Amino acid sequence: MASNLIIARGATSSVPPISLAFWRWLFCFLILLPFAYPFFKKNFNSYKKELFRLFVLGSLACGICGAFPFIAGKTTTVVNMGIIYSSSPIFIILISFFFFNEKLKKIQFLGILFSLVGVILIVVKADINSLISLKFTTGDFWMLGASIGWALYTVYLFNWKSELPIIERFTLISMFGAISLLPFFIIEDNFFIKTSYDLNFLKWTIFAAISPSIIAFLLFNYVNKKLGASITGSVLYLYTVYGAVYGYIFFNENLEMYHLFGALLVFLGIFLIKKSSDDKKT
Repeated sequence: MASNLIIARGATSSVPPISLAFWRWLFCFLILLPFAYPFFKKNFNSYKKELFRLFVLGSLACGICGAFPFIAGKTTTVVNMGIIYSSSPIFIILISFFFFNEKLKKIQFLGILFSLVGVILIVVKADINSLISLKFTTGDFWMLGASIGWALYTVYLFNWKSELPIIERFTLISMFGAISLLPFFIIEDNFFIKTSYDLNFLKWTIFAAISPSIIAFLLFNYVNKKLGASITGSVLYLYTVYGAVYGYIFFNENLEMYHLFGALLVFLGIFLIKKSSDDKKT
């Protein structure tokens, strides 16, 4: 999922943000459709009652979380985006606590705190002055919307039980995601930024459809089904850790000691969150 950072760094300067999100999810749907179509043809009655929920999930995951970060990247910094997006696991736990009566343990809270401090340590490069001097822009509100949208998607994906297998369910989620983005893509393409359908466009949209979409979402949805929303949401703290690794591999960025300390805090936090769940089961 963190490979989305590669797209944010490399694609948004040449492909309009909503266009990138729309075509990403349309390509994702078209790639998955041949695998899911035989099931749809035989089992229409088993999933037609879920269509509204699938539209909501698609609008949240593919519409809001698909387009908002790309829009945010136009007016805010990577540092701000990293800090704000890392708040999503906190929203997941709060939504689960208030609306689905999921208990919040002290050790779970401690795990959240460790992970959040680790993320902040990485994104501000262990420089307290960077944190103090942060300035917020309109892009940060877009990013906050993406963070809350992802939290809602994660919680409802787990609590809205489905008769659909994971691949077939995700195929419909990606279809509804593209549908929810279509009117905004038309507006962007006709009144703001025209999309250039060149080789660069094709490269980025196909990469976006496969890596942070098909591979990442299917794995995320599988883990969510097995472990629940709160634990699965905590892996988003790793987004910043893997982002640092991707920066080193693809953009020749340096790995510093604060990356190591921040990563250790993130892993410790996730361990404590997972431990709280294991204790609850026993």
